[in-house]
Amino acid sequence: MRTELDAQGLFQPKYAAYLETVVHLRPRLHRYCARMTGSVLDGEDVMQETLFEAYRKLDSYDDSRALGPWLFRIAHNRCIDFLRKREVPQLLEEEAVEPIEPPAWGVGHAVERLVVLLPPMERACVLLKDVFDYALEEIAELVGSTVGGVKAALNRGRGKLATAAGARDVGPAIQPEAAKLLRLYVERFNRHDWEAVRELAKADARLRVADCFAGRLADSPYFVEYERAEVAWRMELGEVDGETVVLVLRDLGDGLVPTAAVRVEVEGDRIARITDYFKCPWVLAASECVAVSSAGRDT
Repeated sequence: MRTELDAQGLFQPKYAAYLETVVHLRPRLHRYCARMTGSVLDGEDVMQETLFEAYRKLDSYDDSRALGPWLFRIAHNRCIDFLRKREVPQLLEEEAVEPIEPPAWGVGHAVERLVVLLPPMERACVLLKDVFDYALEEIAELVGSTVGGVKAALNRGRGKLATAAGARDVGPAIQPEAAKLLRLYVERFNRHDWEAVRELAKADARLRVADCFAGRLADSPYFVEYERAEVAWRMELGEVDGETVVLVLRDLGDGLVPTAAVRVEVEGDRIARITDYFKCPWVLAASECVAVSSAGRDT
């Protein structure tokens, strides 16, 4: 095994340093991506893209530089690309405000919840300074700006957040037809009726299990992994920060509790994509609200 990994270059100092950095930095990197995208699930998807991109670029990376800021820079660019594609409306106006200090509530969860209301540049600067405690010079390098530009974005963002403490972003309710399909998915999954589950999906339905598999559902060993699970589990409909998802509940010794989310995307009357975050415990840990609700948001 060691010889095979050596052949892939994984024991070269640069690759070893990368893997070690990722292990320690991953929850923090996910937290940034989640707050930038406004979703812990989208944040995980963007972080996965970040890690793949970084790995591909390692051969040309200057290993005299710290890996952490480099990974954050890639993550930031990926987040900006995500926001541009989604064309998120800028909910808070771009009015000029006087320089102010962060409000007393303006750190931690309050900022992380409300920062999604800000335009991308202000969002990034407030997160990196008030949540992740980066220096102004480091932020300027990460976001591709100047110290003066970062200061201006911070002042604008902090001013807007100071007047938005009561705001909350609420996700759209799931359509009744989609809710019915998700309930069937949960019921059949809990019965281990894998053929019946497959009947709910399109022939070319896609599956991604973070860090494990990405491809067609029909080509995956997905159901086998759940069949062989050593810890008791059950699926239920629920919500993660307002988004309807399938929750994986596991018995960790004190009854069934949510341990992972599964995003099941519906197109028409069939399931088109499944993204399982079973191996990403930091996703639910970064969530503000996780709720089990068998009925789902179908009203």
